[in-house]
Amino acid sequence: MAVAVGIRVAVGEADLALVREVRREVFVVEQNVPEELEYDELDATSEHLLAVGADGAALGTGRLIFGEQALALTGGVEGRVLLGRLAVVKAARGTGLGAELVRAIEAAGVARGAVELELHAQVQALGFYERLGYVAEGPVYDDAGIPHRTMTRVL
Repeated sequence: MAVAVGIRVAVGEADLALVREVRREVFVVEQNVPEELEYDELDATSEHLLAVGADGAALGTGRLIFGEQALALTGGVEGRVLLGRLAVVKAARGTGLGAELVRAIEAAGVARGAVELELHAQVQALGFYERLGYVAEGPVYDDAGIPHRTMTRVL
């Protein structure tokens, strides 16, 4: 079982390549999300967090969407940021890394002045996010062929 030794903000092309590697493994390969849907224009303006193991291997990632992009995606809710593309490789699942990544993204949001966080959870992950204090809102909807539901948490 892989254990993360650190979570950091992805900086530079080498880190971003590791972020893409994790997302490709989890979303494109495991969940059959079309590659053209997985990577989007928000990647360039988001803050990406990266969890790595002792050997430097990428174990998990998630992104924080903030500023004007967050305002547009949340319907103009001031003080709300978005967590997206949370992914943990199979070898690191069950270690608590997913929860650590969520908390790190929340902290990054608070550092940017956020008071609330929104995410779009796969329905099969609702329980995970509920245990972290998130509350589901609205109906189930399709995103890349996978049922999702919007969730929020006051930070």
